[in-house]
Amino acid sequence: MTLADRICVLRDGKVEQVGSPAELYEKPNSLFVAGFIGSPKMNFLNGQMADKYRCHTLGVRSEHIDLAETDPVWSGEVVHAEDLGSDTFLFVDIGADEPLIVRREGHRTIAFGERVGLKPREGHLYRFDAQGAPIH
Repeated sequence: MTLADRICVLRDGKVEQVGSPAELYEKPNSLFVAGFIGSPKMNFLNGQMADKYRCHTLGVRSEHIDLAETDPVWSGEVVHAEDLGSDTFLFVDIGADEPLIVRREGHRTIAFGERVGLKPREGHLYRFDAQGAPIH
């Protein structure tokens, strides 16, 4: 992402998407591209959590999830934290297949096992159908 003006994402020898790094990051045209581009990878939710948003798979990037003391959309337990100095990644078990990764600026002291409420930012949710195509 830092070296290219344009990126071609291939999957099994077939072109998934071609575009600038920003285009692929902000407007992935498949579930595969959404999970391939970005670090950490996009969070994916399925089942009832995705059904609420009328999709098969719901995607949300770690920097688009806020801690919410009131009216959380999801809640769960902090199972891991990575303090990187400028950012802290919280891994929160909300009952999904994998912990939700939440990126917070700076040092965040949150105890393991602490329950937190989470809310995705409006306009930053990615909805995909059962074939992995985006739903607009």
